[in-house]
Amino acid sequence: MPQFRKLHGTEMNRLSAEHSCCSAKHPIVLMLHNIRSMWNVGSMFRTADAAGIEKIILSGYTATPPRKEIEKTALGAQDTVAWEYLSDPLQALERMKSDGMKICGLEIAEGSRPYTTLNASDFPICLIVGNEVDGLEEELLQLCDEVLEIPQYGTKHSLNVAVAAGVVLFELVHIYRRSV
Repeated sequence: MPQFRKLHGTEMNRLSAEHSCCSAKHPIVLMLHNIRSMWNVGSMFRTADAAGIEKIILSGYTATPPRKEIEKTALGAQDTVAWEYLSDPLQALERMKSDGMKICGLEIAEGSRPYTTLNASDFPICLIVGNEVDGLEEELLQLCDEVLEIPQYGTKHSLNVAVAAGVVLFELVHIYRRSV
């Protein structure tokens, strides 16, 4: 029977905050649009740090650091993940598209495809997640190159936005790393 020993923080080869900013990042941007819960925002910062993505864009009425509610769940990731606030997400998305970035909304929508069907040619990529109740606004969906969906098999057909973002971000990292 295998023996396991939990690693202590000093044994995990973690990057320091100073080295994190200079480390190579996966070509993924996460846009948080109109996220109501600051705890969800903080959770997505923490997940973005763990996934090693390029940046988070906060837009609409999504709260920005510094806020104690964000910091509570981000555990410092708000200081290690590059981020910016843009009041107008449409302008940012159009700029990213013109720079060659694929724009993917995460939503249950007509014409969506499973998030697992992306491949190396889909990078660089921006993943947009929206409001916890209403999801992505129609005008944002219309700017998407793809709409991704997480297949669901229960009765709720919804995941917490931070959980859904984590599921898809780590699959994107997996797809990208498999191709390099």
